[in-house]
Amino acid sequence: MGNTTISTGSDKPNLEVFSAVMQELAANDRNILAVTSDSRGSGKLVPFGIKYPQQIIEIGIAEQALVGVAAGLASAGKKTFAVSPACFLTARALEQIKNDVAYSDNPVKLIGISAGVSYGALGSTHHSLHDFAVLRAIHNLIIVAPADNYETEQAIRQASAINQPFYIRFGKKAMPLLTEDRENTFEFGKGRIITKGKDLAIIANGETVFLALEAAKKLKSSYQIEATVVSMHTIKPLDYTLLNTLAKDTAAIITVEEHSVYGGLGEACASYLLENKYQKPFKIVAIPDEYTVTGSQTEILNHYGISADGLVKTALQLIK
Repeated sequence: MGNTTISTGSDKPNLEVFSAVMQELAANDRNILAVTSDSRGSGKLVPFGIKYPQQIIEIGIAEQALVGVAAGLASAGKKTFAVSPACFLTARALEQIKNDVAYSDNPVKLIGISAGVSYGALGSTHHSLHDFAVLRAIHNLIIVAPADNYETEQAIRQASAINQPFYIRFGKKAMPLLTEDRENTFEFGKGRIITKGKDLAIIANGETVFLALEAAKKLKSSYQIEATVVSMHTIKPLDYTLLNTLAKDTAAIITVEEHSVYGGLGEACASYLLENKYQKPFKIVAIPDEYTVTGSQTEILNHYGISADGLVKTALQLIK
């Protein structure tokens, strides 16, 4: 919470903000450690390693070892950030995440980089469309997908001060600041309302929040439809209080995420709403259960309607 510092200024990839906050934290706390799996470059941690060579540990392409080492260091009082591509971190090292981190209550901050379809044409082996689903099923793990530079800065600062395991997910794109409202603060487990409208709620996380905001602008200017846009950055624990408010105050709900249609933000919202007798229109916008098309990140998202225009079309169909 509090005012922004590092995240002010021009729009940057969230990983650059992550790196800048890590450097600031490490300058004042020698227990801050980055543990990487041949990923300091893609994780934007090269400047960190130059400044603090004693506080970065290179494991190599060995994700299971990465998580095990990070957990061991955390058990000895170190504040460890285990940084690796999300697709490999949450698949190859899933057992270590479950047992060494969550089950053993070691407060590792698992940083999944290049998430969703950020790797684009590298294809399904490099997509992480499963990570929310598998990690939601593991007890004692806070799951977060920051949307912009401000949410990224706050997530890393606050997570470093909390003695619990985290999974924090980042993409690669430069992300515009969602709002200049300094009262619109960040808190784990509390969704951020970016803009308010009475007709529709669009609940998103990570890089899809900006797309939802652009869709809301188009809906208002072209169709006089007012949409509430929510950055539901914390997937677990989910903000049930906000969900109840959205269910009561809007006529329909869309969720959007850079993840499989199964097991992510959409299904988390749907299961809660259904159990609480929600009966209004509802739609999950995500990657369907198929072999993902090949292309850049933007091309893939556009193909599946995870875009401003795609969300406008979905909204019109939902509330026609």
